Amino acid sequence: MASTLDLVFLWHMHQPDYRAPDTGEYVLPWVYLHATKDYTDMVAHLERHPGVRAVVNFVPILLDQLEDYAAQIAGGPLRDPLLRLLVNPAPEALTLAEKRAAIAACFRANHARVIAPFPPYLKLYSLQEIVLGSGEGESSDVALDYLAGSYFSDLVTWYHLGWIGETQRQADPFIAALMDQGAGYSLADRQKLLATIGKLIAELVPRYRALADAGRIELSTTPHAHPIAPLLLSFNSAREALPDIPLPVSGAYPGGQARLERHLSAALASHRARFGEAPRGIWPAEGAVSGPALAGLSAAGAQWVATGEAVLVNTLVAAGQTYERARDLYRPWVDESGVRVFFRDDRLSDLIGFEYSQWHGQDAVQHFMGELIQIRDAAPAHDTPLVCVMLDGENAWEYYPYNAWHFFEDLYNALEAQPSIRTRTLSTALAQHAARSAALPPLVAGSWVYGTLSTWVGNADKNRAWDLLVNAKQRYDELAADLLADPPRAARAEALLTTLEGSDWFWWLGDDNPPAAVANFEALFRRNLRAFYAALGLPTPLELDQPLSRGGGAPETGGTMRRSGLD
Repeated sequence: MASTLDLVFLWHMHQPDYRAPDTGEYVLPWVYLHATKDYTDMVAHLERHPGVRAVVNFVPILLDQLEDYAAQIAGGPLRDPLLRLLVNPAPEALTLAEKRAAIAACFRANHARVIAPFPPYLKLYSLQEIVLGSGEGESSDVALDYLAGSYFSDLVTWYHLGWIGETQRQADPFIAALMDQGAGYSLADRQKLLATIGKLIAELVPRYRALADAGRIELSTTPHAHPIAPLLLSFNSAREALPDIPLPVSGAYPGGQARLERHLSAALASHRARFGEAPRGIWPAEGAVSGPALAGLSAAGAQWVATGEAVLVNTLVAAGQTYERARDLYRPWVDESGVRVFFRDDRLSDLIGFEYSQWHGQDAVQHFMGELIQIRDAAPAHDTPLVCVMLDGENAWEYYPYNAWHFFEDLYNALEAQPSIRTRTLSTALAQHAARSAALPPLVAGSWVYGTLSTWVGNADKNRAWDLLVNAKQRYDELAADLLADPPRAARAEALLTTLEGSDWFWWLGDDNPPAAVANFEALFRRNLRAFYAALGLPTPLELDQPLSRGGGAPETGGTMRRSGLD
């Protein structure tokens, strides 16, 4: 029985680029809403618990947008429709289209956790249900006239209060006063709320950096726009885990290695500029890795990389080895490129991400600590198991009461009180567990979602999107000499291409995602492609006028949820 266990939390912060390429207008508000709720709460929990160590991963395209929002709020003009609505001086003059958009946007949240707990917000929801009912077309438009301008100023205020983090609600008297007020929010109230939002966003990077400078957290990065590295390098990598998966008609993404290198160099520059030093580790987008991808990350200077447990399972089985969780999962591995690879405990990570939100907070923490103790006690006396819990640091908390405030307080308190379970950063673990590293067999490409790449390729809609992007990239390559002679045009095309290579366009396409989210993402993908052709000075292909997707299933709330598949 081992006497100690080392625990690593990696909280991954990511949102794709929601800016329309032609106007800079934000199509969806998730960047700033997650900033005021989740990124703010997560750093506050760590600030309150000096005995807890963690890794926090920021994707550069998210940081770009956070800085953009902070600048907008500080100096305007506002390019997010919801923020403009928040400080609209004449809500009684809203058009019917603006009213419809406000109602659609301001109830797009987890009803049980974000709307129902607040009686004034719930009253606004119930009122629109009574007034609008099942009305459509002209009847719906007439019904909207019954909702006064004060209804919409209260609605947009409560929407933003619902997306304020629990730590801020407890600490900020102004937020508490607004919530106690309940209704009748003036323009001055709403302007001060906007200023509070701007302050929270502007303080995020300095707060996380201060924790990193104090050695309490480690900050890592991801290639700039969150591309799926194995697919940039080879579509065939998807067949390493799924030999029969359909692939795009295009044989390969042209110049994929150079493009991955561009995303990596941009990410490293971003990290140094914002956090004062190069990152020691890289969380590849979606934990998606392959042998060539690991070599590229190692060449860029990554000392460690992390991915999902199912990738390790597939890799060992392909090498003719039997996977033993207790022996294989709780240690570092070293790839032939020299980079250390850490594998996520999918079961424990998914308990936090998907299950514990339905539990009482103390029961969830007691169960989690019990699982860790079982792992510790099952290990040989000379070993110290290294358990990696890695998940989104933003999307799960909307499903917890009070944005998981009580869960984190209980969890971090329990860890600080348990001397045999020590929280670590991955760089610390890299040094302390170096002697326990094992040689990794040739890697089977996959991700933290089911251990495969099927979330981003293989479906007809996803494959068609790749083919559209390949065609556009080929045109870009053909015009390389012309672009070199026109630096502003080249920079514009490069920025658009970088955005188009992000993972989320392909994530959302397919039949198993919420229809509204699918429509938003595929429309923005086509809009970016059209802008890319315009930047190249080429006519837009007619096929970009037609939707890519046939839709999906569940309702949309506030972002992507990523499941490993090892349940």
